[in-house]
Amino acid sequence: MRPLVNELPRNDNFFFVFSDFETTQDTRLSESSTVQIPNLVCIQHFCTVCENDPDIDAACVRCGKRKHAFWNDPVGDLLSYLCKPRQWCKRVIAIAHNAKGFDAQFILDRANLLKWTPKLILNGQKIVCMTITSDIFRLSFVSSNGTA
Repeated sequence: MRPLVNELPRNDNFFFVFSDFETTQDTRLSESSTVQIPNLVCIQHFCTVCENDPDIDAACVRCGKRKHAFWNDPVGDLLSYLCKPRQWCKRVIAIAHNAKGFDAQFILDRANLLKWTPKLILNGQKIVCMTITSDIFRLSFVSSNGTA
């Protein structure tokens, strides 16, 4: 039997992405209601090679440029970027500011439009975790504010 060690096991196959959506709310649905439309998503990411590098402007030898902003089609461009094949990556974990109350809804709408079948963990109507899996990628979206 092996003795216990005081360190976490490393997993070099994870890609961590932090995102935040900005929206406009001037698109009218009816006389009295509007809908919020994403017009920008900013992301920063890291892998196990660059996770301890404090210079976010420095490109990583494995995961490349570590800051991105998407304007034209924020949700589509974000999903395209996250689904891009990475030989070293088994799973993408996307941590969004307020995903459970807001940001994950945009991802869920696009996933439904693309006929993807995300697995959801809900707390009431709030999305606690959303996982989308295919032969090429595995994406998990969670909220940065973990309170339910």
